[in-house]
Amino acid sequence: MSEATHTSSHSSRSESWERKTIKELANGALVEQRRGRRWSLFFRFLMVAYVLFITVMAFRQHLFPAGAETEDHTAMLVLSGTIASDGDGISSASVLPALRDAFEAESAKAVVLRINSPGGSPVQSGIIYDEILRLRGEYPDKKLYAVVHDVAASGGYYIASAADEIYVDKASIVGSIGVVTNGFGFVGTMELLGVERRMITAGENKGMLDPFSPRRESDEAHMRTLVADIHEQFKTVVRDGRGDRLKESADMFSGKFWTGAKSIELGLADGTGDEYYVAREIVGAEELREYGPQKSLLDQLASQVGVSFYQAVKTDMLGNGSLFK
Repeated sequence: MSEATHTSSHSSRSESWERKTIKELANGALVEQRRGRRWSLFFRFLMVAYVLFITVMAFRQHLFPAGAETEDHTAMLVLSGTIASDGDGISSASVLPALRDAFEAESAKAVVLRINSPGGSPVQSGIIYDEILRLRGEYPDKKLYAVVHDVAASGGYYIASAADEIYVDKASIVGSIGVVTNGFGFVGTMELLGVERRMITAGENKGMLDPFSPRRESDEAHMRTLVADIHEQFKTVVRDGRGDRLKESADMFSGKFWTGAKSIELGLADGTGDEYYVAREIVGAEELREYGPQKSLLDQLASQVGVSFYQAVKTDMLGNGSLFK
């Protein structure tokens, strides 16, 4: 065999091997692509099925809410967090509608407030307190009980004092019947930095308690009067709410706080027990049913579907597919 013939034969075998390799790679890629598409379709189907399931359940809950049943129960509101007009804690806007629903529900034999709050806005506390008294007057046969978990201090206890009875854990923190306002002064810091304060006001007290201006005794005297007035309001609601049960002492309204066990001795609480104990032993309607802000249908769908959609997208992308092809 000539050298040219040998070279030609070798070249043919090389090209044949390369074509075979390319073909196998192409076939493998095609198989992998088809497999990826099958998984993509599978996860799309699962996601659509889940969305339909959640939609049906949400509509069912929307049309037939849990509170629609007529069985006797104890209504419960969960008041947790700082008391403020906005945010995720306790506010009159979120509490009052649920409070009214609980009192208006004929099958609710009593209302329990499960409180876990260090306090906050005296205004929001006062609004909730006043509405509790109004509803108690409108529904005299329906008792309202406060149950303290970790803490009911300051505004948290302000609200609790509107209850017919208050129950605590022996280690709960209860009290802090006082008012505080505070701030900072940066005058010395500004002097060190060589910064000059320039403030123009209309009204001599408009810049009261400005942290970048020197202290004025008249400003502090005015603030002491304000906090004293609010403190008197606080003391009044506690005295009215607790009545003869309260065993006043020199430090009762000093801002001091106590354990749940000690608060019973002082008459700030009536006994130990959680919401289950109150519902079972005091109210006599063992079933607890929570009342509170209800999410809209769209919110329910968004919260339920959002996570599922994210998981489906992530799984599909990791599977080398795309939901958006």
